[in-house]
Amino acid sequence: MKDQKKYYSLYLELRNKILAGEIEANDKLPSKRVMADMRGVSLVTVERAYAMLEDEGYIYTRERSGYFVSHIDRLSSAPLSQALPPVRHMREEHELPKERDFEYSLWFKTLRRVISERGEELFVRSPSKGCAVLRNALVDYLYRYRGMVADPHAIVIGSGSEQLYEIAVKLLGRDKIYGIEDPSYSQIRAVYLGAGASVCPLTFGEDGIETEELSTKDFDVLHVTPFHSYPSGVTTSISKRYEYLKWAERNDSFIIEDDFDSEFFIPGHPIDPLYSLDTRGSVIYINTFSKSLSPSMRMGYMILPRSLMSLYEEKLGMFSCSVPVLDQYVLAEFISSGSFERHLNRTRRKVATEKQKNG
Repeated sequence: MKDQKKYYSLYLELRNKILAGEIEANDKLPSKRVMADMRGVSLVTVERAYAMLEDEGYIYTRERSGYFVSHIDRLSSAPLSQALPPVRHMREEHELPKERDFEYSLWFKTLRRVISERGEELFVRSPSKGCAVLRNALVDYLYRYRGMVADPHAIVIGSGSEQLYEIAVKLLGRDKIYGIEDPSYSQIRAVYLGAGASVCPLTFGEDGIETEELSTKDFDVLHVTPFHSYPSGVTTSISKRYEYLKWAERNDSFIIEDDFDSEFFIPGHPIDPLYSLDTRGSVIYINTFSKSLSPSMRMGYMILPRSLMSLYEEKLGMFSCSVPVLDQYVLAEFISSGSFERHLNRTRRKVATEKQKNG
């Protein structure tokens, strides 16, 4: 470490003198041996400092003549500091989740098992839509736990809902107007506007978006959160869900269904999402694991209608999946082993008990 400081200190000193004009262009530097004697350092120290200066173009060599200063157009004649400023660190600004219990030890156990068993598979590039192992696990889970039938080829893995909203915009077009619930989760509006699209706020009532808003407002794509919409907490009725689907049929358009938090349905029977009620292929289904597992799990998935699958390949099929392969394999194993469903069931029972206590 001391030798490293010595050669780097010499490099900085000579570099700064060159930039400040104290050593002019084409001036000859002392030979390596002379410089070592002058500074009381080893020959290796000087060699490394000179090599750095030469690699970065501050000096050049002439055969059998030695080292010379290069001509450099300086931005300023003011001398540079010979020492690096002190490094400053920042604190982590997060708190451990308090709302729901998650068995982190089980997740880490799954992680170790995947690393041990999968080995080199974890270093293979992920397909654009995500790894088959995770998409297959999701298909089985959705069928078993939610009664949803999905094609693994239609599933797109992404790093959270916000990225999946962006994928939807890239797929459907920035020229479209996206109708969103008003009020709604603030990031929905922010992502659409940030992606260059326009939004149309639709008044949200006691059972979802008001009927008049659906028939009179001018928008092309409908973004809804039928289950436990934020911040209202409203879960729309079956009648309202069919009203959304009729809007899509009437306008030959698409609905983006954001099913965030839907795993925690109470009581025990899951509420049918728009995706399951849809018979025309109008619904783009989105869900994530940030609520069901942890906010740090930046993973989610989108299920595309069949009519959009070839368009996805055409527009986005050349891009890599943003979720690391290791994370995809761990989540797939966590789901396939039944650990995810056991976690959901424990959490649902706990939430139900807390609601009963609170009246």
